[in-house]
Amino acid sequence: MTSQPRPTDVRQPSALPADTRRPARSRLLVVARAGAVSVAAAVALAGCSTGAPGGTGSAVGASATADGATSGSKPSSSGVRVSGAPAPLAALVSRLYAGGDLTHTSSHSAAAALKTRKAAPGPVTARAEVGSWLGTPVAVVTAGDDVTLAVGPTWKVVGGWWPSLGVAKPSLGGGPRWVLAIGSDARKGQPLERTRADVLQVIGIDGQGGGGVMGMARDLWVPLATGGKGKINSAMVFGGPRAQVSTVRSVTGLPVEGYVVLGFSGFKKIVDDEGGIPIVIPKTVVASHAKNLVIKAGAQTLSGAEALAYARERKTLPDGDFGRSRHQGEVILAAAVKAKLAGPIAIPSALTSFSAVGRSNLSAEQILTFAAGLHQLSPLRVGRGVAQGAFGWAGQQSIVVLGRQARTLFAEFRDGNLS
Repeated sequence: MTSQPRPTDVRQPSALPADTRRPARSRLLVVARAGAVSVAAAVALAGCSTGAPGGTGSAVGASATADGATSGSKPSSSGVRVSGAPAPLAALVSRLYAGGDLTHTSSHSAAAALKTRKAAPGPVTARAEVGSWLGTPVAVVTAGDDVTLAVGPTWKVVGGWWPSLGVAKPSLGGGPRWVLAIGSDARKGQPLERTRADVLQVIGIDGQGGGGVMGMARDLWVPLATGGKGKINSAMVFGGPRAQVSTVRSVTGLPVEGYVVLGFSGFKKIVDDEGGIPIVIPKTVVASHAKNLVIKAGAQTLSGAEALAYARERKTLPDGDFGRSRHQGEVILAAAVKAKLAGPIAIPSALTSFSAVGRSNLSAEQILTFAAGLHQLSPLRVGRGVAQGAFGWAGQQSIVVLGRQARTLFAEFRDGNLS
Protein backbone atom coordinates (compact mmCIF):
# COMPACT_ATOMS: atom_id res chain seq x y z
CA MET A 1 0.00 0.00 0.00
CA THR A 2 1.38 3.38 -0.98
CA SER A 3 1.85 5.52 2.10
CA GLN A 4 -0.08 8.73 2.55
CA PRO A 5 0.58 11.53 5.03
CA ARG A 6 -1.79 11.80 7.94
CA PRO A 7 -4.51 14.42 7.38
CA THR A 8 -3.03 16.82 9.92
CA ASP A 9 0.31 16.90 8.06
CA VAL A 10 -0.87 17.93 4.63
CA ARG A 11 -0.86 21.49 3.34
CA GLN A 12 -3.69 23.28 1.61
CA PRO A 13 -3.56 23.16 -2.20
CA SER A 14 -2.49 26.26 -4.06
CA ALA A 15 -2.70 27.63 -7.60
CA LEU A 16 -5.59 25.37 -8.46
CA PRO A 17 -7.01 25.61 -11.98
CA ALA A 18 -10.68 26.42 -12.35
CA ASP A 19 -13.09 23.52 -12.77
CA THR A 20 -14.79 23.84 -16.13
CA ARG A 21 -15.96 20.25 -16.60
CA ARG A 22 -19.59 19.50 -17.23
CA PRO A 23 -21.29 16.77 -15.19
CA ALA A 24 -20.29 13.32 -16.47
CA ARG A 25 -23.74 11.83 -16.85
CA SER A 26 -25.43 9.27 -19.07
CA ARG A 27 -29.06 8.19 -19.35
CA LEU A 28 -29.67 4.49 -18.89
CA LEU A 29 -29.63 2.49 -22.09
CA VAL A 30 -30.87 -1.06 -22.44
CA VAL A 31 -28.71 -2.92 -24.96
CA ALA A 32 -29.19 -6.65 -25.50
CA ARG A 33 -26.85 -8.44 -27.88
CA ALA A 34 -25.30 -11.94 -27.84
CA GLY A 35 -26.63 -12.47 -24.34
CA ALA A 36 -25.06 -9.29 -22.95
CA VAL A 37 -27.26 -6.61 -21.43
CA SER A 38 -26.19 -3.17 -20.19
CA VAL A 39 -28.54 -1.32 -17.84
CA ALA A 40 -28.03 1.28 -15.12
CA ALA A 41 -29.48 0.12 -11.79
CA ALA A 42 -27.42 -1.02 -8.96
CA VAL A 43 -26.02 -2.49 -5.87
CA ALA A 44 -22.53 -3.77 -6.32
CA LEU A 45 -22.93 -7.54 -6.46
CA ALA A 46 -25.57 -7.85 -3.76
CA GLY A 47 -28.12 -9.21 -6.18
CA CYS A 48 -26.47 -10.71 -9.26
CA SER A 49 -26.82 -14.37 -8.29
CA THR A 50 -28.69 -16.52 -10.75
CA GLY A 51 -29.98 -18.61 -7.84
CA ALA A 52 -30.59 -22.31 -8.29
CA PRO A 53 -34.31 -23.05 -8.54
CA GLY A 54 -35.53 -24.52 -5.31
CA GLY A 55 -32.11 -24.07 -3.74
CA THR A 56 -31.26 -22.26 -0.55
CA GLY A 57 -28.50 -20.01 0.63
CA SER A 58 -28.13 -21.53 4.08
CA ALA A 59 -29.03 -24.48 6.21
CA VAL A 60 -32.30 -22.89 7.33
CA GLY A 61 -33.92 -23.39 3.94
CA ALA A 62 -35.62 -26.77 4.36
CA SER A 63 -38.85 -27.11 2.39
CA ALA A 64 -42.04 -26.98 4.44
CA THR A 65 -45.70 -26.03 4.26
CA ALA A 66 -47.56 -23.73 6.59
CA ASP A 67 -48.88 -26.63 8.66
CA GLY A 68 -45.34 -27.80 9.44
CA ALA A 69 -45.01 -30.56 6.86
CA THR A 70 -41.67 -30.91 5.10
CA SER A 71 -42.70 -32.11 1.64
CA GLY A 72 -43.56 -28.67 0.32
CA SER A 73 -46.43 -30.17 -1.67
CA LYS A 74 -49.32 -30.13 0.81
CA PRO A 75 -51.28 -26.88 1.08
CA SER A 76 -52.15 -25.45 4.50
CA SER A 77 -55.70 -25.24 5.79
CA SER A 78 -55.83 -21.69 4.38
CA GLY A 79 -55.04 -22.93 0.88
CA VAL A 80 -51.48 -21.56 0.85
CA ARG A 81 -48.74 -23.82 -0.45
CA VAL A 82 -45.13 -22.68 0.24
CA SER A 83 -42.14 -24.62 -1.06
CA GLY A 84 -38.55 -24.06 0.09
CA ALA A 85 -39.46 -22.51 3.45
CA PRO A 86 -38.95 -23.64 7.06
CA ALA A 87 -42.24 -24.22 8.86
CA PRO A 88 -42.31 -20.90 10.80
CA LEU A 89 -41.75 -18.90 7.60
CA ALA A 90 -44.39 -20.91 5.75
CA ALA A 91 -46.83 -20.24 8.58
CA LEU A 92 -46.08 -16.52 8.37
CA VAL A 93 -46.77 -16.50 4.62
CA SER A 94 -50.01 -18.38 5.23
CA ARG A 95 -51.16 -15.72 7.73
CA LEU A 96 -50.19 -13.01 5.25
CA TYR A 97 -52.42 -14.39 2.48
CA ALA A 98 -55.25 -15.48 4.77
CA GLY A 99 -55.60 -11.97 6.19
CA GLY A 100 -54.29 -12.95 9.62
CA ASP A 101 -52.79 -10.67 12.27
CA LEU A 102 -49.22 -9.56 11.47
CA THR A 103 -48.88 -6.99 14.27
CA HIS A 104 -45.94 -8.73 15.91
CA THR A 105 -44.53 -10.40 12.81
CA SER A 106 -43.87 -7.47 10.47
CA SER A 107 -41.82 -4.29 10.45
CA HIS A 108 -43.57 -0.98 11.05
CA SER A 109 -43.43 0.04 7.39
CA ALA A 110 -44.56 -3.36 6.11
CA ALA A 111 -47.40 -3.48 8.64
CA ALA A 112 -48.60 -0.07 7.46
CA ALA A 113 -48.55 -1.18 3.82
CA LEU A 114 -50.40 -4.42 4.60
CA LYS A 115 -52.99 -2.88 6.90
CA THR A 116 -55.61 -2.61 4.17
CA ARG A 117 -54.74 -5.82 2.32
CA LYS A 118 -57.44 -8.21 1.21
CA ALA A 119 -57.29 -11.94 1.82
CA ALA A 120 -56.22 -14.02 -1.16
CA PRO A 121 -59.28 -14.85 -3.31
CA GLY A 122 -58.19 -18.45 -3.88
CA PRO A 123 -55.39 -21.00 -3.39
CA VAL A 124 -51.87 -19.59 -3.32
CA THR A 125 -48.73 -21.36 -4.51
CA ALA A 126 -45.54 -19.70 -3.30
CA ARG A 127 -41.84 -20.39 -3.55
CA ALA A 128 -39.29 -19.35 -0.95
CA GLU A 129 -35.54 -18.88 -1.26
CA VAL A 130 -33.68 -18.62 2.03
CA GLY A 131 -30.18 -17.29 2.62
CA SER A 132 -28.09 -15.42 5.14
CA TRP A 133 -26.84 -11.85 5.57
CA LEU A 134 -23.83 -11.75 7.90
CA GLY A 135 -25.34 -14.54 10.01
CA THR A 136 -28.98 -13.40 9.93
CA PRO A 137 -31.47 -15.55 7.98
CA VAL A 138 -33.19 -13.75 5.10
CA ALA A 139 -35.84 -14.93 2.66
CA VAL A 140 -37.66 -13.89 -0.49
CA VAL A 141 -41.02 -15.52 -1.16
CA THR A 142 -42.68 -15.16 -4.57
CA ALA A 143 -46.28 -15.97 -5.49
CA GLY A 144 -47.24 -14.87 -8.98
CA ASP A 145 -46.42 -11.16 -9.15
CA ASP A 146 -46.20 -10.88 -5.35
CA VAL A 147 -42.86 -10.67 -3.52
CA THR A 148 -42.50 -10.97 0.25
CA LEU A 149 -39.25 -10.10 2.04
CA ALA A 150 -38.68 -11.69 5.43
CA VAL A 151 -35.96 -11.73 8.08
CA GLY A 152 -35.35 -14.46 10.66
CA PRO A 153 -34.67 -16.28 12.85
CA THR A 154 -37.98 -15.21 14.41
CA TRP A 155 -39.48 -14.59 11.02
CA LYS A 156 -41.11 -11.26 10.23
CA VAL A 157 -42.20 -9.55 7.03
CA VAL A 158 -39.99 -6.50 6.35
CA GLY A 159 -41.15 -5.50 2.89
CA GLY A 160 -42.34 -6.52 -0.54
CA TRP A 161 -45.16 -5.90 -2.98
CA TRP A 162 -48.53 -7.66 -3.13
CA PRO A 163 -50.73 -6.70 -6.09
CA SER A 164 -52.85 -9.83 -5.64
CA LEU A 165 -53.89 -8.57 -2.20
CA GLY A 166 -54.83 -5.12 -3.42
CA VAL A 167 -51.78 -3.39 -1.91
CA ALA A 168 -51.23 -0.34 -4.08
CA LYS A 169 -47.54 0.40 -3.53
CA PRO A 170 -44.39 -1.61 -2.71
CA SER A 171 -43.06 -1.43 0.85
CA LEU A 172 -39.28 -1.11 0.53
CA GLY A 173 -38.12 1.27 3.23
CA GLY A 174 -39.27 4.44 1.50
CA GLY A 175 -37.00 6.76 -0.40
CA PRO A 176 -34.78 8.27 -1.38
CA ARG A 177 -32.07 5.93 -0.10
CA TRP A 178 -28.33 5.71 -0.70
CA VAL A 179 -25.68 3.04 0.01
CA LEU A 180 -21.91 3.43 -0.38
CA ALA A 181 -20.18 0.58 -2.24
CA ILE A 182 -16.49 0.44 -1.24
CA GLY A 183 -13.75 -1.52 -2.95
CA SER A 184 -10.90 -2.03 -0.48
CA ASP A 185 -7.28 -1.83 -1.61
CA ALA A 186 -6.34 -4.47 0.97
CA ARG A 187 -3.68 -6.93 -0.17
CA LYS A 188 -2.93 -10.32 1.34
CA GLY A 189 -2.46 -9.99 5.08
CA GLN A 190 -3.88 -6.46 5.25
CA PRO A 191 -7.15 -5.60 7.03
CA LEU A 192 -10.06 -5.25 4.62
CA GLU A 193 -11.56 -2.28 6.47
CA ARG A 194 -8.37 -0.35 7.28
CA THR A 195 -6.82 0.23 3.88
CA ARG A 196 -7.53 2.81 1.20
CA ALA A 197 -10.87 2.77 -0.57
CA ASP A 198 -9.94 1.89 -4.14
CA VAL A 199 -13.58 2.17 -5.22
CA LEU A 200 -16.18 4.66 -3.94
CA GLN A 201 -19.58 4.45 -5.62
CA VAL A 202 -22.77 5.90 -4.15
CA ILE A 203 -25.83 3.90 -5.21
CA GLY A 204 -29.19 5.61 -4.88
CA ILE A 205 -32.88 4.85 -5.39
CA ASP A 206 -35.66 7.40 -5.17
CA GLY A 207 -38.41 5.00 -4.07
CA GLN A 208 -40.47 5.87 -7.15
CA GLY A 209 -38.78 3.79 -9.84
CA GLY A 210 -35.69 5.93 -10.41
CA GLY A 211 -32.09 5.75 -9.23
CA GLY A 212 -28.44 6.39 -9.99
CA VAL A 213 -24.82 5.42 -9.44
CA MET A 214 -22.31 8.17 -8.62
CA GLY A 215 -18.56 7.57 -8.59
CA MET A 216 -16.26 9.57 -6.34
CA ALA A 217 -12.76 10.26 -7.68
CA ARG A 218 -10.45 8.82 -5.03
CA ASP A 219 -8.07 11.81 -5.08
CA LEU A 220 -10.76 14.34 -4.11
CA TRP A 221 -9.26 16.62 -1.44
CA VAL A 222 -11.86 16.96 1.32
CA PRO A 223 -12.33 17.37 5.09
CA LEU A 224 -12.12 13.92 6.66
CA ALA A 225 -14.46 12.63 9.37
CA THR A 226 -11.36 11.71 11.40
CA GLY A 227 -10.07 15.31 11.33
CA GLY A 228 -7.98 17.44 8.99
CA LYS A 229 -8.02 17.25 5.21
CA GLY A 230 -6.90 14.47 2.93
CA LYS A 231 -7.76 12.44 -0.13
CA ILE A 232 -11.28 11.11 0.24
CA ASN A 233 -10.21 7.47 -0.01
CA SER A 234 -7.89 7.81 3.00
CA ALA A 235 -10.81 8.16 5.42
CA MET A 236 -11.08 4.37 5.67
CA VAL A 237 -7.39 4.07 6.58
CA PHE A 238 -7.77 6.36 9.57
CA GLY A 239 -11.28 5.49 10.75
CA GLY A 240 -12.58 2.42 8.94
CA PRO A 241 -15.62 2.26 6.64
CA ARG A 242 -17.83 4.17 9.08
CA ALA A 243 -15.47 7.14 8.81
CA GLN A 244 -15.50 6.71 5.04
CA VAL A 245 -19.30 6.88 5.01
CA SER A 246 -19.29 9.91 7.32
CA THR A 247 -16.82 11.67 5.04
CA VAL A 248 -18.91 10.97 1.93
CA ARG A 249 -22.04 12.15 3.75
CA SER A 250 -20.37 15.43 4.70
CA VAL A 251 -18.91 16.05 1.25
CA THR A 252 -22.02 15.20 -0.76
CA GLY A 253 -24.76 16.24 1.65
CA LEU A 254 -26.44 12.88 1.02
CA PRO A 255 -27.62 10.90 4.09
CA VAL A 256 -25.93 7.68 3.01
CA GLU A 257 -27.51 4.78 4.91
CA GLY A 258 -24.48 2.55 5.24
CA TYR A 259 -21.81 0.66 3.35
CA VAL A 260 -20.82 -2.60 1.72
CA VAL A 261 -17.09 -3.43 1.39
CA LEU A 262 -15.34 -5.94 -0.84
CA GLY A 263 -11.65 -6.64 -1.40
CA PHE A 264 -9.99 -7.65 -4.66
CA SER A 265 -10.09 -11.40 -4.02
CA GLY A 266 -13.65 -11.30 -2.70
CA PHE A 267 -14.83 -9.39 -5.76
CA LYS A 268 -13.20 -11.86 -8.15
CA LYS A 269 -14.62 -14.84 -6.26
CA ILE A 270 -18.19 -13.54 -6.35
CA VAL A 271 -18.00 -12.72 -10.06
CA ASP A 272 -16.55 -16.15 -10.91
CA ASP A 273 -18.99 -18.00 -8.62
CA GLU A 274 -21.88 -16.29 -10.39
CA GLY A 275 -20.60 -17.11 -13.87
CA GLY A 276 -19.17 -13.72 -14.81
CA ILE A 277 -20.68 -10.32 -15.61
CA PRO A 278 -22.30 -9.80 -19.03
CA ILE A 279 -21.38 -6.30 -20.22
CA VAL A 280 -20.88 -4.18 -23.33
CA ILE A 281 -17.40 -2.59 -23.26
CA PRO A 282 -17.48 0.72 -25.18
CA LYS A 283 -13.76 0.83 -26.00
CA THR A 284 -10.87 -1.64 -25.73
CA VAL A 285 -8.84 -1.22 -22.54
CA VAL A 286 -5.32 -2.50 -21.86
CA ALA A 287 -4.98 -3.03 -18.11
CA SER A 288 -1.39 -1.92 -17.47
CA HIS A 289 -1.50 -2.99 -13.81
CA ALA A 290 -2.63 -6.53 -14.74
CA LYS A 291 0.19 -7.59 -17.07
CA ASN A 292 -1.41 -5.69 -19.97
CA LEU A 293 -4.57 -7.78 -19.90
CA VAL A 294 -6.70 -6.70 -22.87
CA ILE A 295 -10.41 -6.07 -22.32
CA LYS A 296 -11.79 -5.88 -25.84
CA ALA A 297 -14.63 -3.61 -26.93
CA GLY A 298 -18.01 -5.19 -27.50
CA ALA A 299 -20.49 -7.52 -25.83
CA GLN A 300 -18.88 -10.15 -23.62
CA THR A 301 -18.93 -11.80 -20.21
CA LEU A 302 -16.09 -10.71 -17.93
CA SER A 303 -14.45 -13.12 -15.53
CA GLY A 304 -13.61 -11.96 -12.02
CA ALA A 305 -10.04 -11.07 -13.01
CA GLU A 306 -11.19 -9.23 -16.13
CA ALA A 307 -13.90 -7.30 -14.32
CA LEU A 308 -11.42 -6.26 -11.62
CA ALA A 309 -8.83 -5.20 -14.22
CA TYR A 310 -11.41 -3.13 -16.09
CA ALA A 311 -12.60 -1.47 -12.87
CA ARG A 312 -9.07 -0.62 -11.67
CA GLU A 313 -7.27 0.58 -14.79
CA ARG A 314 -6.55 4.30 -15.00
CA LYS A 315 -3.02 4.86 -16.41
CA THR A 316 -3.98 4.10 -20.02
CA LEU A 317 -7.24 6.08 -19.89
CA PRO A 318 -7.27 9.61 -21.33
CA ASP A 319 -9.17 10.93 -18.30
CA GLY A 320 -7.30 8.83 -15.74
CA ASP A 321 -9.06 8.34 -12.42
CA PHE A 322 -12.28 9.88 -13.70
CA GLY A 323 -12.45 7.26 -16.44
CA ARG A 324 -11.61 4.57 -13.94
CA SER A 325 -14.51 5.66 -11.72
CA ARG A 326 -16.76 5.64 -14.78
CA HIS A 327 -15.72 2.06 -15.56
CA GLN A 328 -16.49 1.04 -11.98
CA GLY A 329 -19.99 2.39 -12.40
CA GLU A 330 -20.37 0.44 -15.63
CA VAL A 331 -19.42 -2.80 -13.88
CA ILE A 332 -21.93 -2.13 -11.09
CA LEU A 333 -24.66 -1.40 -13.60
CA ALA A 334 -23.87 -4.52 -15.60
CA ALA A 335 -24.01 -6.62 -12.42
CA ALA A 336 -27.38 -5.06 -11.70
CA VAL A 337 -28.62 -6.18 -15.11
CA LYS A 338 -27.89 -9.76 -14.17
CA ALA A 339 -29.72 -9.24 -10.89
CA LYS A 340 -32.70 -7.77 -12.71
CA LEU A 341 -32.89 -10.73 -15.09
CA ALA A 342 -32.57 -13.28 -12.28
CA GLY A 343 -35.44 -11.68 -10.35
CA PRO A 344 -35.90 -11.03 -6.61
CA ILE A 345 -35.84 -14.76 -5.82
CA ALA A 346 -32.07 -14.70 -6.43
CA ILE A 347 -31.36 -12.10 -3.74
CA PRO A 348 -30.88 -14.47 -0.73
CA SER A 349 -28.25 -16.54 -2.53
CA ALA A 350 -26.37 -13.39 -3.56
CA LEU A 351 -26.45 -11.98 -0.03
CA THR A 352 -25.10 -15.29 1.26
CA SER A 353 -22.23 -15.18 -1.23
CA PHE A 354 -21.37 -11.59 -0.31
CA SER A 355 -21.43 -12.37 3.42
CA ALA A 356 -18.64 -14.92 2.98
CA VAL A 357 -16.16 -12.34 1.65
CA GLY A 358 -17.51 -8.84 2.37
CA ARG A 359 -18.38 -6.53 5.26
CA SER A 360 -21.27 -4.16 5.90
CA ASN A 361 -23.01 -2.20 8.65
CA LEU A 362 -26.42 -2.57 6.99
CA SER A 363 -28.97 -4.68 8.83
CA ALA A 364 -30.63 -7.62 7.11
CA GLU A 365 -33.81 -5.59 6.72
CA GLN A 366 -31.93 -2.65 5.19
CA ILE A 367 -29.99 -4.67 2.62
CA LEU A 368 -32.96 -6.89 1.74
CA THR A 369 -35.33 -3.99 1.07
CA PHE A 370 -32.63 -1.99 -0.74
CA ALA A 371 -31.66 -4.88 -3.01
CA ALA A 372 -35.31 -5.64 -3.74
CA GLY A 373 -35.86 -1.96 -4.49
CA LEU A 374 -33.51 -2.27 -7.44
CA HIS A 375 -36.03 -4.60 -9.06
CA GLN A 376 -38.62 -1.81 -8.99
CA LEU A 377 -36.43 0.55 -11.03
CA SER A 378 -37.52 1.69 -14.47
CA PRO A 379 -34.55 1.24 -16.86
CA LEU A 380 -35.12 4.65 -18.43
CA ARG A 381 -35.06 6.40 -15.05
CA VAL A 382 -31.60 5.42 -13.85
CA GLY A 383 -28.47 7.45 -14.59
CA ARG A 384 -24.84 7.62 -13.57
CA GLY A 385 -22.19 10.24 -13.01
CA VAL A 386 -18.68 10.84 -11.66
CA ALA A 387 -17.86 13.58 -9.15
CA GLN A 388 -14.85 15.29 -10.72
CA GLY A 389 -12.84 18.44 -10.13
CA ALA A 390 -9.77 20.43 -11.05
CA PHE A 391 -6.25 19.12 -10.47
CA GLY A 392 -4.01 20.74 -7.87
CA TRP A 393 -1.33 20.03 -5.27
CA ALA A 394 -1.20 19.57 -1.51
CA GLY A 395 2.48 19.45 -0.60
CA GLN A 396 3.90 16.81 -2.92
CA GLN A 397 0.52 15.16 -3.54
CA SER A 398 -1.47 15.51 -6.72
CA ILE A 399 -5.09 16.05 -5.75
CA VAL A 400 -8.53 16.78 -7.18
CA VAL A 401 -10.44 19.74 -5.79
CA LEU A 402 -14.21 19.81 -5.61
CA GLY A 403 -15.77 22.30 -7.97
CA ARG A 404 -19.03 23.30 -9.56
CA GLN A 405 -19.46 20.07 -11.53
CA ALA A 406 -19.30 17.88 -8.43
CA ARG A 407 -21.55 20.13 -6.36
CA THR A 408 -24.11 20.21 -9.15
CA LEU A 409 -24.04 16.42 -9.33
CA PHE A 410 -24.53 16.12 -5.55
CA ALA A 411 -27.52 18.47 -5.70
CA GLU A 412 -29.08 16.51 -8.56
CA PHE A 413 -28.71 13.26 -6.62
CA ARG A 414 -30.57 14.51 -3.54
CA ASP A 415 -33.78 12.94 -4.79
CA GLY A 416 -32.02 9.58 -5.30
CA ASN A 417 -32.25 9.86 -9.08
CA LEU A 418 -29.62 10.76 -11.68
CA SER A 419 -31.68 10.17 -14.81
